[in-house]
Amino acid sequence: MNTTTNLLSEFKSIFNTTKEPRIFFAPGRINLIGEHTDYNGGHVFPASLSFGTYALGVKRNDQKLRFYSLNFPEAGIIECDLTNLLFHEKHSWANYPKGMLLYMQEVENKIFLGADILYYGNIPNGAGLSSSASIEMATGVLLNELFELQMERIPMVQLGQKVENNYIGVNSGIMDQFAIGMGKKDHAILLNCQTLEYEYAPFVLKEHVIMIINTNKQRTLAGSKYNERRAQCEEALKDLQKELSVSSLGQLTKTDFEQKKHLITDTVNQKRAKHAVYENARTLEALEKLRKGDLPGFGNLMNESHLSLRDDYEVTGLELDTIVQAAWEQKGVVGARMTGAGFGGCAIAMVEKDQVEEVKKNINTIYHETVGYDATFYIATIGDGAKEISKGEII
Repeated sequence: MNTTTNLLSEFKSIFNTTKEPRIFFAPGRINLIGEHTDYNGGHVFPASLSFGTYALGVKRNDQKLRFYSLNFPEAGIIECDLTNLLFHEKHSWANYPKGMLLYMQEVENKIFLGADILYYGNIPNGAGLSSSASIEMATGVLLNELFELQMERIPMVQLGQKVENNYIGVNSGIMDQFAIGMGKKDHAILLNCQTLEYEYAPFVLKEHVIMIINTNKQRTLAGSKYNERRAQCEEALKDLQKELSVSSLGQLTKTDFEQKKHLITDTVNQKRAKHAVYENARTLEALEKLRKGDLPGFGNLMNESHLSLRDDYEVTGLELDTIVQAAWEQKGVVGARMTGAGFGGCAIAMVEKDQVEEVKKNINTIYHETVGYDATFYIATIGDGAKEISKGEII
């Protein structure tokens, strides 16, 4: 399924209507470098992908909300009422759009009618390419246009993060929603997660591609060690604040950290903080490497990032480490690292174009021998952020 024409017929069939829905799209994202720095007030360097989530919707004449996902057809149509948008476990995936509806309704107070909304995502589920934030932002742009809310994009991005934090219960940073809401074709975004200052950086590779490698190990953020890592960083920050007037680890230089790390009483927390500080420095350096066209330098920073995520932050695991180690051994690979929260999900590698097929084959052979099943490979194409699209358009 790759055209909106198919989705339009599905919409009319599922909701038994002749109404013509409007069509919206929000991408997935990769983070080139800067992992677990977002909630530590540091910098990230994400880009929005060309695959993501479609959302088709029409307003209703009552207050009923009906959600359907072609990715979870067994769940059927999930119904609720505009007057009761509380989190409900039995509503599974539909809690993401419900959360956006609740918070956008609270802020704008202009949503008085229900809607029928169909979703279809071509992001691999559980791959760590941010399918949940993609659903949130697809819902956000849909509601904004259907109900003529005129909400600015960054406040909408912030509501997406609020859905994750307060509604779903994942203590994540703002990177995912920001990359998806603010993405720009052929550009990555350097984002300061503390101040939300950002700049676009052209990211067009001539002789190389970014390869996404899915471990095919499912992972869910809420059930992972994600919140534990955040708590450990917060404890480390409290220790440092005994002598330093900083509000986040992202404000520290490597020198600051080395001079004051003895204040962090717990050795594990000290490792977690070291990653946050050093990864932030790598991210800023990565932008400079790209600007100078120094791809080997950028690749080295990717490699260092993975080692830090493996040894200091401890969020990789057998699957990701096997893929990245295998990638490092291949001719034509400039750099490789895990991307996303970790504990499964995806790795990325910068690969010479003419070596792509050989690299895929060799990595998968090693991976299958080690873990017993195959990885899946994609070539990343960097597209625009969340937007309305026209009938017949292919993303």
